[in-house]
Amino acid sequence: MFVRTASERDLETIKVLLADTWHAAYDAIYGAERVDEITAEWHSLAALKARLTRPNSEFLVADDGKRIAGTAFAAATSDGKTVVLHQLDVRPGNQRAGVGRLLLDEVEQCFPEARTLRLEVEKSNAGAIAFYRASGFAQVGETADGGAEQSGIPALIFEKRLG
Repeated sequence: MFVRTASERDLETIKVLLADTWHAAYDAIYGAERVDEITAEWHSLAALKARLTRPNSEFLVADDGKRIAGTAFAAATSDGKTVVLHQLDVRPGNQRAGVGRLLLDEVEQCFPEARTLRLEVEKSNAGAIAFYRASGFAQVGETADGGAEQSGIPALIFEKRLG
């Protein structure tokens, strides 16, 4: 498994991966219909394509040469000292195999000037919370609108000190 920068040719595969991952994680919490709505908006081809050219960001995939197993997207704040991990998703069949760790390590290496890595994680996503805690993150806050304004998704805010 290797991590590389995502390209336009990866976007359809990433879109499917994100839908699969979100359904596996959130159908029991929000229902399949609501998950379909979220993924249609947040993970549309247009939204994913915009990530490819966003300044001060990294859009990554974990690839074994045959199949993309995971994806991550992070962007630095304007001062460059904080990086926000907007997304880290691993295909359900590839979870607990080190793919998330590979992606997270690469995100950290991509922003050598950063001092803080921040993310939001859905309050009910126990697996992701455990992963981030084991990766050195600590909870620093909460939000009622994780991922986007007016999302209504309760999320915990985690940070990890870098460097």
